[in-house]
Amino acid sequence: MALSVLSSYAATLGRLQGKARLRSLSPRQGVDFTSNDFLALANAPRLKDAVRCAMERGVPVGATGSRLLRGNHQEHEALEAEAAEFFGAERVLYFGSGYAANSALFSTLPQRGDLIVHDALIHASVHEGIAGSKSTAVGAPHNDADAFDDAIERWRKKGGRGHPWIAVESLYSMDGDRAPLSALADVADRHNGFLVIDEAHATGVFGNGGKGLAADLEGRENVIVLHTCGKAFGVSGALLAVPGVLADYLVNRARAFIYSTAPSPLMAAGVRESLRILRDEPERRTALERLVVLLGARLESQFGIAPSRSQIQPILIGDNARAVRIAEALQADGFDIRAIRPPTVPEGTARLRLSVTLNADWSDITVMLDCLAAAMKEHSR
Repeated sequence: MALSVLSSYAATLGRLQGKARLRSLSPRQGVDFTSNDFLALANAPRLKDAVRCAMERGVPVGATGSRLLRGNHQEHEALEAEAAEFFGAERVLYFGSGYAANSALFSTLPQRGDLIVHDALIHASVHEGIAGSKSTAVGAPHNDADAFDDAIERWRKKGGRGHPWIAVESLYSMDGDRAPLSALADVADRHNGFLVIDEAHATGVFGNGGKGLAADLEGRENVIVLHTCGKAFGVSGALLAVPGVLADYLVNRARAFIYSTAPSPLMAAGVRESLRILRDEPERRTALERLVVLLGARLESQFGIAPSRSQIQPILIGDNARAVRIAEALQADGFDIRAIRPPTVPEGTARLRLSVTLNADWSDITVMLDCLAAAMKEHSR
């Protein structure tokens, strides 16, 4: 009998299971130490009221088409104008997700003959965009500005004549550490290049008024910044802040923008309210910062773990199976903590990713840390 047409897929899943890398969907339950809802806006009454009011004034749930057809709603345009003012950008384009925005950006803006130099730990969505680009791309060691500079120098010596594009995250999603943005901006300026900064995990949390770690660079003609809306903003979508000419170029050339149904106008109304909440309720950021400091001090004193100084704190385990066992023990104790394994993180660096949000208070954190200590001891191998 011939092999089943599904056999190769089943074999791949079996190999993943043997490496303790098989993924599956699980429900949200327990105290939140996993989500990116850093400021606890996803379920905020004010955000719900804003969406309800938008519905009452006739804002539709569905966009009905792409932005270049009938999908361009006044809520999209109002959001883009308000976001541009908020972040100090010339123009902003609203995408359905950060993944879509990165894919559109890197597959469209870098031209044939250009060079993309990306951080070794950059988002998968950037790699997706690069795969569709006509440019050459190389990786650089994590957070090493000199390595970016060296990569561009080597390219120039080999005859590279286009523009270099430097692609980084301002705050890395699995390590919680920050990019040397000022030094990278100097590299971009020195080589007549562009600096692309993904602020996904910094927007709303860091910077003056929650404007992100790149706030001092935003608005330059060679700086492009991505602000996602599905994390600290508590909603969904992404805001791509670019010079006006590049916004027009994306509208005309980015396939992910041209051929996708526009984001929900109702969600655009929600993002507008998130911007207002950031402006009106700075106490949310202050409260989150306090929890981050307290957690860092406790991790250092109790576990000898260096704090990340951000709301994302990795607990390195190393072994995939052990990371899964510890996470399952914490889940049984009532804490939603997940194991992060390759290929999301490099081989040998399986970890627990602790996400500090305002959905948990200090008493939740202290109990969780006691349970973590017990689980690590019980599953020491």
